[in-house]
Amino acid sequence: MRARAIGFELNGEPVAVLAKPLASLQSVLREQLSATGTKAGCRQGGCGSCTVHVDGEPTLSCLVPVEHVEDRAVTTVEGLGTAEDPSPLQAAFHEGFATQCGFCSPGMIAAASALLERNPDPTSEEIGDALAGNVCRCTGIAPIIAAVEKAAAQMRAGAKA
Repeated sequence: MRARAIGFELNGEPVAVLAKPLASLQSVLREQLSATGTKAGCRQGGCGSCTVHVDGEPTLSCLVPVEHVEDRAVTTVEGLGTAEDPSPLQAAFHEGFATQCGFCSPGMIAAASALLERNPDPTSEEIGDALAGNVCRCTGIAPIIAAVEKAAAQMRAGAKA
């Protein structure tokens, strides 16, 4: 099978890649576009570490062929904020010790940011439900939920998303 050019928006910038049919969005992001915040965990859709936004919706990038995002907008954890200017959610994860090894954090943050876009004042239960597809083996869910609650409060008070 022949590779073909696929264009989409990545973190607000247009990109084009040459990809073989059925290459996963996850592998293209990591291997061709250096978006290594998108983790390669189980590669079967069971851990959530590869969660990105596709047109604003949380999506398991390991299950999506890259050709399915042609002409669409993809946002990775790198597009949510930087080390110098983190989003309130990224800052809350850091400040609240909601990350240990950091492997699950990009997927957790992507899933949580999509929740906060839809629901700026979620309950703890709604946060837990939104993060249910993401596995964390180190930190435990309590500090992660607390970080999302803190970020939600800051965002409601006027901080950037």
